[in-house]
Amino acid sequence: MQKLNFPEYSFRFKNSENKTAAFDEIRKKFILLTPEEWVRLHTVQYLIQQKGYPKTLINVEKQLKLGKMIKRYDIVVYKPNGEIYIIVECKAPKIKITQDTFDQIARYNMQLKADFLMVTNGLDHYYCNMDYNKEQYNFLAEIPIYNMNDL
Repeated sequence: MQKLNFPEYSFRFKNSENKTAAFDEIRKKFILLTPEEWVRLHTVQYLIQQKGYPKTLINVEKQLKLGKMIKRYDIVVYKPNGEIYIIVECKAPKIKITQDTFDQIARYNMQLKADFLMVTNGLDHYYCNMDYNKEQYNFLAEIPIYNMNDL
């Protein structure tokens, strides 16, 4: 798999019928390794190892109902009280991050009401916090480090 713009992480792999799967420690199962999944696995490790978020507050690939449509978010980090703190949208490395990508995560966030958004293709990472009073997002250099007192 392609080298990403994240620190090196170790993953468990298995091969079956000429397909590679990697173990996702959040979902607690092996997942078929696609380029987007590779980014998702790295992003989860980044949140845990670099930013200190507890695994118990991270959720991966769950359904979300937007109006009459069913969508899937990539990663959500919860606050200890169950409110959503961060939404992450992951794309494959070959997918360029565009305004459409931000529009997609903003649509998800209209329902989820997260404090922070992260968009990544594994090579480029964008972070922003939500200003609900001004109905805009403000770009940041980094996503915050986990600090229970801030939540």
